[in-house]
Amino acid sequence: MKRSRATSKAKSALNYTLLAIIGGVFILGIGIGIAFSSTTTVNAQNVASREVLDRSVANPELCVQYGASAMVVESYAYITLNPFNVYVSQPSMHPGCVIRNTNWSILERMNVVSSGEVRNCRNRLNTFGFMGDINNNPKVQCIYQNQAEDNNFLRQPGSGVTNKAPESNRF
Repeated sequence: MKRSRATSKAKSALNYTLLAIIGGVFILGIGIGIAFSSTTTVNAQNVASREVLDRSVANPELCVQYGASAMVVESYAYITLNPFNVYVSQPSMHPGCVIRNTNWSILERMNVVSSGEVRNCRNRLNTFGFMGDINNNPKVQCIYQNQAEDNNFLRQPGSGVTNKAPESNRF
């Protein structure tokens, strides 16, 4: 009987030691994770979140209330026909804003789009986006929204993303 009791005490001590080691590794992992995440630098060259993008646009209150902040990629393509070649300029990134189609009247009231531009954009089922300060000569364009079924990121096997974007995301 004494041997079995000593054996059970040894097993019990081993279980507690194993649990202490596993707990220590778990806490160390959490500490390392916090250290890595707190050293991440977010600046104008590293737009890593929607909040950073929202702060970068010229009119953040207007964008958030009437649409969404956006990254505008400006690039030009040059196509020659004889010989056939395609040349693409270096893209430049700008903060911008996409306005929901229900809020276009804001743009009309601010005299940055005309009623004819609104009519043409509505006929093509598009929306408006702009770069720059809305009060100081913004670059406003009628832009096309890509549909969720055209988004190849949503169709990647094994990505874990299988649902379509809700229709409420329609601008």
